[in-house]
Amino acid sequence: MESGMLLSGRQRALIQESWQRVSGSPVQHGLVLFTRLFDLDPDLLPLFQYNCKQFASPQECLSAPEFLDHIRKVMLVIDAAVSHLENLSCLEEYLCNLGKKHQAVGVKVESFSTVGESLLYMLERCLGTAFSPDVREAWSKLYGAVVKAMRRGWETFPEGD
Repeated sequence: MESGMLLSGRQRALIQESWQRVSGSPVQHGLVLFTRLFDLDPDLLPLFQYNCKQFASPQECLSAPEFLDHIRKVMLVIDAAVSHLENLSCLEEYLCNLGKKHQAVGVKVESFSTVGESLLYMLERCLGTAFSPDVREAWSKLYGAVVKAMRRGWETFPEGD
């Protein structure tokens, strides 16, 4: 993760400024992200099971305390990436292991593009007019770097093995 080459100083500043506006309400904004995710790909819902309980609807899942904990964790990962924009490589091993965990529960690599769309949607909804094309591009680059690191978890343990 070559963070210096990946993001310009202006892009890092745009990400930090926009995240500062969003990070104060992580569960609220995470709900926007995951509501959009389930709207875009309802087939992801069965991946979220807690104590062997299958959720009957996205709404049931989105209101479950265990799922709200998952939202907090996702938002903490985003926060860690934003906090380490100057040195994203320090998160490489953590993100690779996170990728392995996602693969182990049945997440497909292809789903991360839908998660990325949902992240950008959440940012746009929460930032309003402050979500400029430059902000979109900066977040897209950051998310791409995070996914690239997480994909290494799949490369270590190929799907189907």
